[in-house]
Amino acid sequence: MKYIATLILFILVFQVSFAQSPVEKIKELGIELQPVTKPVGNYAKFVKTGNLIFIAGHGSCGTPTEVDRGKLGQDLTTDQGYQAARNVALCLLNTINAAVDGDLSKVKRIVRVFGMVNSTPDFTEQHLVMNGCSDLLVEIFGEEKGKHARAAVGMGSLPVNLAVEVEMIIEIEE
Repeated sequence: MKYIATLILFILVFQVSFAQSPVEKIKELGIELQPVTKPVGNYAKFVKTGNLIFIAGHGSCGTPTEVDRGKLGQDLTTDQGYQAARNVALCLLNTINAAVDGDLSKVKRIVRVFGMVNSTPDFTEQHLVMNGCSDLLVEIFGEEKGKHARAAVGMGSLPVNLAVEVEMIIEIEE
């Protein structure tokens, strides 16, 4: 019994000591964080209050890809929507990075993700589309910090025909 307890303790210490930081994981995935663009309207990209950061709705950033614009169930498949949501998560990472002054280790928890999917009335796989965003956040921040509460809802339209728009709340270390 003592041997098993020692082995379990060793495994836990080994896992903690070799866990990748968010920055290391981002580099491993070949992701390059970009400067945050200015909002296109009269709002802030993010607002800090206490130890929470509220991130405004984001679509894809940069030059749109073939999956970033269009309506799910009409123009895009669920798999394409998944990729669109993942692309939005990349943009959210840029804003998170700016919000924590370039120190992603300050992220204590991704608290909530609110995903809006531009979809036809009969499209019912919004939750599968939003996994594109959620999967990337968990991949980068790990299960403990990256797993979050989430809503995935269908919308009749989104600005500039975005396929996916995402809002987020994160908790940071004080």
